[in-house]
Amino acid sequence: MGGRQRIVIAKPGLDGHDRGAKIVARALRDGGHEVIYTGLRRTPSQIVRTIMDEDARFVGLSSLSGAHSHLFPKICELLREAGLDDVVVFGGGIIPEEDRQELFDAGVKAIFGPGTTSSEILEFVEEASSRDCGVGSDDDWHWGV
Repeated sequence: MGGRQRIVIAKPGLDGHDRGAKIVARALRDGGHEVIYTGLRRTPSQIVRTIMDEDARFVGLSSLSGAHSHLFPKICELLREAGLDDVVVFGGGIIPEEDRQELFDAGVKAIFGPGTTSSEILEFVEEASSRDCGVGSDDDWHWGV
């Protein structure tokens, strides 16, 4: 399962700042992965449709607006409903420490905040690609926890 992965990078909700998402997308591309960037202001349904259409194994969600507590779990729920149990979800942006466990409980496998290095994200993708830790799995492994 390791090697080159198909990864969707998405900006759910009304957040209009995507510099970080674009930097992550570029780092993943430079690391040898195929990356699909959805652009700004996508709904959870649009993001799940893109993951399905692109046959992606990973989705990276970026939130700076504070809506992560609603949007990230909704995307995890829609992935499970669509039978996309093997998709690995990770998030980034301004996500307070006290909100993280709820996101992990919803199915998010990693959260990367400001100052995260590209190599950390690439290491996460490498480790997660060798595990059965998609949003529908019983694997309670989380990166960095």
